[in-house]
Amino acid sequence: MWHLSYVVIGGCLAPQVDFFRLSETVAAFFLAVGVSAHALDELNGRPLGTQIPGWALISIAALGLTGAVVLGADGVRDVGPELVAFILAGVLLVLAYNLELWGGRLHNDVGFALAWGAFPVLVAYFAQADRIDGVAVLAAAGAAGLSIAQRVLSTPARRLRRRVSHVEGTVELRDGRVEAIDVENLLEPLERALRALSWATVALALAMLTARLL
Repeated sequence: MWHLSYVVIGGCLAPQVDFFRLSETVAAFFLAVGVSAHALDELNGRPLGTQIPGWALISIAALGLTGAVVLGADGVRDVGPELVAFILAGVLLVLAYNLELWGGRLHNDVGFALAWGAFPVLVAYFAQADRIDGVAVLAAAGAAGLSIAQRVLSTPARRLRRRVSHVEGTVELRDGRVEAIDVENLLEPLERALRALSWATVALALAMLTARLL
């Protein structure tokens, strides 16, 4: 929902909103990011520790990307051939980021922010306005900033959840009190911040969508 919200935000910032076109854009990103990217991510290193066969993950990723491309191709009829560049860029980003191609050069904070923050905003705006202007660039910069914040919080949170089995230590406060450190109290503020950012972004997208519908 978080990254699909950037699609809605980008589309709703355009001067005029075609809601069928916006729904197709959201569906395409759901297939590309929500389905394919997660399948490829699991294929490349098993971060979730599932037992899903490799062939199944490849099939899921291929079907998701195919569906996204088909929806994008349908949009080309209305938006124009310039949209093809965004479609190709989207496929490349999904493959390069999640399979860590080219030595993982895109698999970092900046790559995450551009691929899953800025890019959805720019594509959705272009699909509505047939252009990229200052409004789109500023919104994309905002989405990239939020995505970097997400990455900064989620990287240590994932490490604590998936790789750390035990933490031992104490914090001594200036008033003399001593508090224990464990995995749970290290993880809690990270997860609370991530949940707050997630729901805030979704709420902002829903508010913008509601404003355009009324």
